[in-house]
Amino acid sequence: MSDIPDPPVYLQRIDPRRNMARFYSIAVQPTLFGEMSLIRNWGRIGTSGRSMVQTFDRPDALEQARDDIERAKRRRGYAET
Repeated sequence: MSDIPDPPVYLQRIDPRRNMARFYSIAVQPTLFGEMSLIRNWGRIGTSGRSMVQTFDRPDALEQARDDIERAKRRRGYAET
């Protein structure tokens, strides 16, 4: 992973029949202590939703977690907008 974080991933899942309009975003940001944080936001489209921050010492662990989360969301029907 380079020093420049990848752009955030923004996924949506919309199903009018089920009144479902969800979003999920994944972003990577450096911390003040030289670590990297994986910031996840999710919720109903039009709301601020919820957030979770995970901090990683190793870049490879962060990349693995980010890829696993994105893969799981895409399997559940989320798509990039």
